[in-house]
Amino acid sequence: MLQENFMSLYDYLGKAAGTSLGKKVSDVAKEQNQPYQFREVSNLKYKGKVLLYTKSFLDSYFNKPTTNHSDTLQDDNLPF
Repeated sequence: MLQENFMSLYDYLGKAAGTSLGKKVSDVAKEQNQPYQFREVSNLKYKGKVLLYTKSFLDSYFNKPTTNHSDTLQDDNLPF
């Protein structure tokens, strides 16, 4: 079985997600029975637990397509 990589919204987005987006993602993850983990964070802006989600769930939530060679072909590039 392939082990999933868990990451926070901050890790995934490269910036703080904020309370509103964090709650939306959490609600959808709960609805879909997605696995999650916690991480303790302590910095100047926040101290406490953050939720970690699987990268595949976050890709799906934010509609990022998976890398696939057939995805790189577009009709504009076809010779006919």
